[in-house]
Amino acid sequence: MADLKLDPGLDDPDGFYDELLAAHHELSKAESDAFNARLILILSNHIGDREILRQALKAAGKNA
Repeated sequence: MADLKLDPGLDDPDGFYDELLAAHHELSKAESDAFNARLILILSNHIGDREILRQALKAAGKNA
């Protein structure tokens, strides 16, 4: 069984964060929420490992 990787893995995390914010620029709250939902589903499909996704849900819930 694989474990969720929580160590930093992006070469430029600040740059990605800037891109993520830019993608939300001028979106309404509803549009932003829909964008986030689509992004989560696209990335979940890319990951493709249900156990990793369960671990991610659990990790995200701890910080809520």
